[in-house]
Amino acid sequence: MTVAIRNSAHEAATKRAVSVRQLIEWAFQREKVGIDFDEIERETGAKPGVGMEYILMEQARLGCRVQGGGTSPSHHDADIVASTLAVLPESCGGRRMAIWIAELARAGRVPEWRAELRVSPVATTTNRHGTRARTSDAAQLGAMGWPHQARRKRNGSIAMEPVLYCPIDIRPTAREIAAMRRGYLQWWSALLEIKSALQISHLTSHVVTNAMPSSAPWKKTA
Repeated sequence: MTVAIRNSAHEAATKRAVSVRQLIEWAFQREKVGIDFDEIERETGAKPGVGMEYILMEQARLGCRVQGGGTSPSHHDADIVASTLAVLPESCGGRRMAIWIAELARAGRVPEWRAELRVSPVATTTNRHGTRARTSDAAQLGAMGWPHQARRKRNGSIAMEPVLYCPIDIRPTAREIAAMRRGYLQWWSALLEIKSALQISHLTSHVVTNAMPSSAPWKKTA
């Protein structure tokens, strides 16, 4: 019993502590693993929707499945990462989220949650003098606009002329920004699920810590 405890302590001490994001990026960037959605069903007969705990037990029983294609086999832990993404529950985004997480990991990025506001004219007009913003009559804005203004001409007569303004387009809109932030939160929630799964997986060289990216990086902190 003493020997077993010592061996377990030595094994834990030799493992590298990493965050879930670091481990996923290592698996897809350095080990270049791919997601095989049919692996578990092919090897165990389990259908999509089976609990992740069962899948992880089957992974431990089956061991690492080497991918073909003439390339060097990937690290056991990288295969575990890929298999864990392959069985991501539908409640966390399922296969579509798994593919997105893998793509972001290969690029070393997180979902885009912020964007610089861009202000541009709604329409432009081009002539021999160049391109300019197209203007409109401010009276068309109703109560928020400006009525036609009186201007005295050279002959002394009064003319009512429109007040011109340039309609602009501001992007991204509040709705688009909200959609970007929802996407980030969905990615973060899926990462939390993957972290919990990998912490109970049979990783041989890594220990997954509780470190997570910020859940709401757009919020200002004191």
